[in-house]
Amino acid sequence: MIDSAHITETVRQALAEDLGAGDVSAQLIPADTRMTGRIIAREACVLAGRPWAEATFLQVSPATELHWLADDGEPLAPNQCLAELSGPARALLTAERTALNFLQTLSATATATRAYVDAIRGTRARILDTRKTLPGLRLAQKYAVTCGGGVNHRLGLYDMVLIKENHIMAAGSIRAAVAASRALHPCLPLEVEVETLAELDEALAAGVQRVLLDNFDLATLRQAVKQTAGRATLEASGNVDIHTVRAVAETGVDFISIGALTKHIQAVDLSLRFTPQA
Repeated sequence: MIDSAHITETVRQALAEDLGAGDVSAQLIPADTRMTGRIIAREACVLAGRPWAEATFLQVSPATELHWLADDGEPLAPNQCLAELSGPARALLTAERTALNFLQTLSATATATRAYVDAIRGTRARILDTRKTLPGLRLAQKYAVTCGGGVNHRLGLYDMVLIKENHIMAAGSIRAAVAASRALHPCLPLEVEVETLAELDEALAAGVQRVLLDNFDLATLRQAVKQTAGRATLEASGNVDIHTVRAVAETGVDFISIGALTKHIQAVDLSLRFTPQA
């Protein structure tokens, strides 16, 4: 669940960078002109971003009427209409690009996530996102990941302790870093990143219940699963793409984290066509 106040503020900032002192092009349209419009998917995709798009239109003009024909998380076919809208022409033209930016970007993340989820279907693994999100769109993109069937990892640096290579080096050992975490943040989830099977053993000996296996090859992943024997949840990460993810999932890991879900995306092709309202 994403707080509506957060969506409102994200939209406000997006509109502010686009509008500046005002939409000089929309001012060319008579103030009393009204229009209707349809948002069309030009390619197959998974829809995400309705709350942000709707907030965009309504912030520009509360008089806008928006009727959705598809839900977030729903697959769309090419040329499918996903929404109909009507309202003051100036307001619709002003809101158009910002609303589509949200829909196209978030639907791209949902679509990419669905492809990975489908690729590992039937295995025990689940697809995780990362913190490699577009600045200002962290919660929006993580929402989109869930629309695509993925699972959210930590939201930021505040809601989980993730002990990585440099933390271990600075602390002196995995055991020392784990002990510090438990002393300082006993109520937060804890995960340790390891780069070798020996480090995995050290993390397990410290009682860590979630381990990130960084850049393990398939044979080493299988050995890690065997070695762990259910004592911890295992997450595979690093150099995983849509062509290799199935093989990684079949090693028996619990999660696979994919940075590409939120950073290697190409906006889906949506269009908004207007007609004058009688």
